[in-house]
Amino acid sequence: MGQEKECRLRHGGRMLEGKALLETDHLLFRGGERLKIPFRDLTGVAAAGGVLRLDWGDDRAELELGPAAEKWATKILHPPSRVDKLGVKAGAAVRLQGAFDAEFSRELKSAGAKAAGKLADLIFLAACGAADLARIPGLASKLQPAGGLWVIYPKGVETIREIDVIEAGRAAGLKDTKVVSFSSTHTGLRFTIPLAAR
Repeated sequence: MGQEKECRLRHGGRMLEGKALLETDHLLFRGGERLKIPFRDLTGVAAAGGVLRLDWGDDRAELELGPAAEKWATKILHPPSRVDKLGVKAGAAVRLQGAFDAEFSRELKSAGAKAAGKLADLIFLAACGAADLARIPGLASKLQPAGGLWVIYPKGVETIREIDVIEAGRAAGLKDTKVVSFSSTHTGLRFTIPLAAR
């Protein structure tokens, strides 16, 4: 999600000024203290009068977000699915390259995606190491002009770094346009064909 807002936080009997960041699986507050609240730990989420209240265990935090409080509560309670974050729409022509788990294939099918023919709306490349990035130029030639090539790679490993992925995509004439958390262990980085080259 990546939404950010300056706000005040009530926590542990104190009022703190800082910045709240709404991510896909947690809320992070940075200010007088740093507080990270994983959504999986939440036992209560409510918004009223511009205040977002989060309960977990025996703890509670209240963030004064103004009109954003209700929107943030909705996003926490009803987060976008993985295929939503990846931009998969019903009828999208999709190609998978590399090893993906059966769960991802089921999610694509449930979203109404279909197997791509000659050209794909979305291509997903599973990259385990930097050597896999050599496939990007060939895959880019199989994209619809407004399509997207997602490189899915492991988080926090030396064998493949974000900068390696970005440089490989750019070397193929593509533009990096979005990053998402694909899973707890993998990141997804999307490339598109620049408008001038379509």
